[in-house]
Amino acid sequence: MRGRLARAAVFCAAAVALAAGAATAGAARAAGFPARPITFIVPYTPGGTTDIVARTVSQKLGERFGQTVIVENRPGAGGNIGMEAVAKAAPDGYTIGFGAISTNALNPFVYPSMPFDPTKAFTGISMLGTSAVVIDVGPQVPVKDVAGLVDYARKHPGLGFGTPGTGTSMHLAGLLFDQATGAGLQHVPYKGSSQAINDLLGGHIGVLFDNLPASLPHIKAGKIHALAVTGSERSSVLPDVPTLKELGYAGAVVDPWFAVYGPAGMPDDVTQALSEAFRWALALPDVKEKLRLAGFNPYGSTPREVDTLSRSEYERFKALSAKVSLKAE
Repeated sequence: MRGRLARAAVFCAAAVALAAGAATAGAARAAGFPARPITFIVPYTPGGTTDIVARTVSQKLGERFGQTVIVENRPGAGGNIGMEAVAKAAPDGYTIGFGAISTNALNPFVYPSMPFDPTKAFTGISMLGTSAVVIDVGPQVPVKDVAGLVDYARKHPGLGFGTPGTGTSMHLAGLLFDQATGAGLQHVPYKGSSQAINDLLGGHIGVLFDNLPASLPHIKAGKIHALAVTGSERSSVLPDVPTLKELGYAGAVVDPWFAVYGPAGMPDDVTQALSEAFRWALALPDVKEKLRLAGFNPYGSTPREVDTLSRSEYERFKALSAKVSLKAE
């Protein structure tokens, strides 16, 4: 995990260094691109982490390119429906997708059949950044820390833990947490964060493993309580909330990452133009501030770095799937 975060720091530094010259380089490499609007497919429901990031960055890309970047939500099957549309699109740079640790590394070990092979179907464009998975409890679960949750769960067999969907990094985090603690939690998958948060607030589930940006407003409002984050480091927007690693559960650490992909076979000049544009947008001070306040750690990267991370994570989950059952219910 430290290795992945170290790479993240390198990506971030590279983005800042390249931002100043991105506009000139992009124009030189892909003259005339884009000549029409770009569709940016987000394979999840509106209102979640991916949607927040996509709409923030797309606005800047539209200003840079002088063309509209249309954010299109196509949720379903753990992100597979949206990313299948990306994989099958013409490889001309006009259809790109918001991929994630789940869609591009984890899902092959969750779903019995996949509509695409993530190791072959895509062209990596740029990293977008990382988020934290936060463990939330609603007002109906009277605990203040992880130890209290584990004790409560053991006394209430079958306590449900919600996630934004089967096969997501939040699902993985919940499974690893349950395995590490022996809490005996039962997975309750939802179609996105909004539904899961509503059921947590309504008392239909007791625990929620969620991407931090979606839960953060409710945490700040005092409606739900954050017990821990599953990443390697504390979140800058929740500095008093411990990590599972600090609490002795290093084996349950999960750091979700997100990246932009296009279909396989995209021209190098178009890929580079898009990559440079994303790195430029993610390095803008106002974008960085907005996303970090939302609980997201933004950084861009080169296409090669996207492909390298995607492949290494795919291999990691391949090994992990032999130890933890990730199959869709």
